Amino acid sequence: MKKIIPIFLSVLLFLSGCSAKESASSSNSSANNTTAIEADFSKTDSDMFTERDTRTEYSENDAVTITLKGDTATATDQSVKIENGNITVTKEATYVISGNLTDGTIIVDAPDTAKLQLVLNGVNITSKTSAPLYIKQADKVFITLAKGKENVFANEGGFTENDENIDAAVYSKQDITFNGEGSLKVSSPAGHGIVSKDDLVFTSGKYTVTTASHGIDANDSVRIKNATFEIAAGKDGIRAENNDDSNLGFVYLSSGIFNITAEGDCISAGAYMQILDGKYNIIAGGGSENAQKSHSDNFGGFGGGKGGMGGMGGMGGMGGKPMRPTANTIETMETDKTATSMKGIKSGNSMKILGGSFTINSADDALHSNLSLTVDGGDFNIATGDDALHAEQNLTLTNGTINITESYEGLEALNIDVKGGNVKLTASDDGLNAAGGNDSSGFTGGRDGMFGGGKGGKGGMGGSGNGSIIISGGVLDINSSGDGIDANGTLEITGGYTTVTGPTQGDTATLDYDVSAEISGGTFIGTGASGMAQTFSQNTQGVIAVSTGGQTANTKITLTDKSGKTVITHTPTLDFAVVILSSPKIKTGESYTLTVGTLSESFTAG
Repeated sequence: MKKIIPIFLSVLLFLSGCSAKESASSSNSSANNTTAIEADFSKTDSDMFTERDTRTEYSENDAVTITLKGDTATATDQSVKIENGNITVTKEATYVISGNLTDGTIIVDAPDTAKLQLVLNGVNITSKTSAPLYIKQADKVFITLAKGKENVFANEGGFTENDENIDAAVYSKQDITFNGEGSLKVSSPAGHGIVSKDDLVFTSGKYTVTTASHGIDANDSVRIKNATFEIAAGKDGIRAENNDDSNLGFVYLSSGIFNITAEGDCISAGAYMQILDGKYNIIAGGGSENAQKSHSDNFGGFGGGKGGMGGMGGMGGMGGKPMRPTANTIETMETDKTATSMKGIKSGNSMKILGGSFTINSADDALHSNLSLTVDGGDFNIATGDDALHAEQNLTLTNGTINITESYEGLEALNIDVKGGNVKLTASDDGLNAAGGNDSSGFTGGRDGMFGGGKGGKGGMGGSGNGSIIISGGVLDINSSGDGIDANGTLEITGGYTTVTGPTQGDTATLDYDVSAEISGGTFIGTGASGMAQTFSQNTQGVIAVSTGGQTANTKITLTDKSGKTVITHTPTLDFAVVILSSPKIKTGESYTLTVGTLSESFTAG
């Protein structure tokens, strides 16, 4: 009969080599303290929207009426210039526009102090070679969709080269706000949908945007509340990007409904991203099924791990971890200028999500920040070909429900801090991965560039030992084909309820860390392979860590105290050869009975 073998001695073997690693970690501490300009997430709707942005009322008696008639138009005021299908408004006023224009443009060319309101009262405007709406000069333009009215702006398939550089169905050089209780359909088969070279604001209305390039694009900011979008974009769905000012190019989403299908990123901010609420159903880059195949069909050996568990029996099948692109492949991909980012929601600076309902299917990362990502609420259903949640610096979870059905790695950042929330994840590689340096495991490219990544080695972000994972609260249910928790640095568990279900194949481990793994609170239940196994290096509550021999999936695990009272019960959904248990209910030095299937033995908690 196979015996369940304790593995405490291996902890001592591991600790004997800690001092050098800890010293190396100290020398790299400055990397953890990298300073960067953080976004100001104290902004609210009152900061982002003016009263005028939300005002949809207008007086028809005081308004200038423009009636479109095929290739021309009529107007009730001489400030409207009509010539060769171009209708130009030239002063501050409210203009109510209706009718059809077969080939022409509404042009706003007013003083730079003028604030204009254009009321779309059932218009259908097509331009064969330019933008149906072009805002050349004004202080700000408000586009109001009249209640119950359907409006259409369509470019027929091309843009004539000129000094204005117009490349969108709606092209504005000034601030522009959309509101109202009607709808607007925008079609641009050769360019962008709605573009503003300043701020672009939506406070109500329904918008259907179909484009070859970006759906909605602004230089300074995109700010949205109470609006509904159906976007199909050949590049990014919603984008803000400013190459001249790092404080601009941000996205602020207060509420709304967002149904976005994009060949590039669904929502992208060059600077920071702030999401308060809303309903998001987004597909980026064709979805997770369109991601580059990241698995190796050939099983490999098991290499030298840290703190290996000597004397463990019942070794399961050997296998290889899923593989990301090789260094040579990465170098080729990085030089491919056609590479396209295919992320769900992405920010160049920090991102903070306070609430909302998210269904994300992305070829690349689902949520991605080039600095820090904070999730403090919301409901997420995620399938991705790469990381579900990725931050280059800090990833913080304080609240929310996150269901990750498919990912390469579930949560990845230099520093991962789980304070709360409910996370259930499936990963083809590591469940949680903390490591230093730039992301060398994530896909920076897309389908055309075969997801070109950065430079680095196994596990992606370099494995330099200055990463950290802290779990102080919440519920984590991790199902991984690689390491359950991979801390290229330190792991600290002080609270929460964490379950790790890992495989028995390859160079994988339930816990994998470079420097230390401490537990002083919370519940930890882990199963997985034995060949590279590690247990906690330090603990102030009891730990049971044993080799079980090869056990099949759905074999029940039960831990009882000396009085026969059940302390922990768990049924892993994958085969396993190691069990690691820790809980405030497990007392160091006391005896417990571990039952695994038909095996039952007593151990003293370490």
